[in-house]
Amino acid sequence: MEELPYALMSYSGGSRGFPKMYEPIVKKHFQLLYMEEFSKNKNVYAPKIQALLVWWHLPAVDKELLESLPNLKVISSSGAGVDHLDLKLITSYGIVVTNTPSVGDDSTADMGMALMLASARNVLEGNRMACSEETKEFDFNWVGDDITEATLGIIGMGSIGYCIAQRAKAFRMRILYHNRNRRSQEDEMAVGAEYCSNMADLLKQSDFVMVVVKLNPDTHNLIGRDQLQQMKPTSTLINISRGQVVDQDALVDALNNRIIKAAALDVTYPEPLPRNHPLLTAKNIIVTPHIGNATDSTRRRVAGKVVQNASDVLKGLPVTGLVAAP
Repeated sequence: MEELPYALMSYSGGSRGFPKMYEPIVKKHFQLLYMEEFSKNKNVYAPKIQALLVWWHLPAVDKELLESLPNLKVISSSGAGVDHLDLKLITSYGIVVTNTPSVGDDSTADMGMALMLASARNVLEGNRMACSEETKEFDFNWVGDDITEATLGIIGMGSIGYCIAQRAKAFRMRILYHNRNRRSQEDEMAVGAEYCSNMADLLKQSDFVMVVVKLNPDTHNLIGRDQLQQMKPTSTLINISRGQVVDQDALVDALNNRIIKAAALDVTYPEPLPRNHPLLTAKNIIVTPHIGNATDSTRRRVAGKVVQNASDVLKGLPVTGLVAAP
């Protein structure tokens, strides 16, 4: 039997490492090696490693690591975003880069809806009130906001944004969207979405603004002071893309000065935020720890796609997750 190629990963288990329960997925196609063992025996393993499997941005890929892997053919990264990879550097070594777009679309869209619902219906505050030792009675005049028939503005109508629109349609929401490229008339009609070529038009009309863009130089601080000022004072900002897409200092001011009503964030910059960061104590905010696609079934599919991409590259087979060179 032909020996399986070697694949290098960051480490096993822990908060950022590769889950042990997914290791059999890798071992069907590769001999799995972690950085600790590699570091101890570089002379033995360096020539053997043909694939680097990046699990949630680890291991960090820099020139030193690339120089130490003379026969590396492919870097297969989990998730759709590749802003953590220096594509120009990597491709200069002739190394192929792959990612896993679309695998987590449904679970991430579910998370976006969960944040919107939790914020609108005061779920976190209600839980604290219901469980507090100080609570003697419930305030039945305390109210939240409707999702049904409200206006949702989606910034970034890619595959995840479209999944959100499909869900919002079931709530009879008016759906506005802003995207670099307008979707087809058939796509728009299927969910009842209206295109806004000017993002300001979307911001001014939306009760909820959902940000679902990729991070790149054009989207860095896409939502800043001007954009927050354009939103309704009764509106809620939801970010499930990347933390750097929103100017966090501006968001703190907007929340504390009631420029907008609320925010719900699954992403921040950095992650986690320093414990004294003012965003954590701003008014009307929900922050979750980047768990957009954190379901077991989704993560298993992501792991499978990471491994399959790398294996297919080495075998010369077609790969759907190829990342274009810059």
